Amino acid sequence: MLRKIIFNKYFYTGTAFLIWILFFDQDNFGEQYRLSQTLNDLRNKEEYYQAEIVKNKQKIKLLETDSAYLEKFAREKYYMKKDNEEVFVIINENKEE
Repeated sequence: MLRKIIFNKYFYTGTAFLIWILFFDQDNFGEQYRLSQTLNDLRNKEEYYQAEIVKNKQKIKLLETDSAYLEKFAREKYYMKKDNEEVFVIINENKEE
């Protein structure tokens, strides 16, 4: 029985086809694995950016409604000041990275 299967022309054709599909075709096993990894990475990035969008929308809403937070944000990010104040920016040159 085994001898009959091994000497069958369809067995060789099927084996050659399987080897071709797994290793030499444009959509071979290695390429499919690489594409799967890329897809997983992109899905993770999408989740991260969706979470960032939600956080930024909350910050925008807070900036639009809370004037104290808006003032704090303007002072910290853009170094804005009131007319009777002075702003000193201290830059630490000895950063350990």
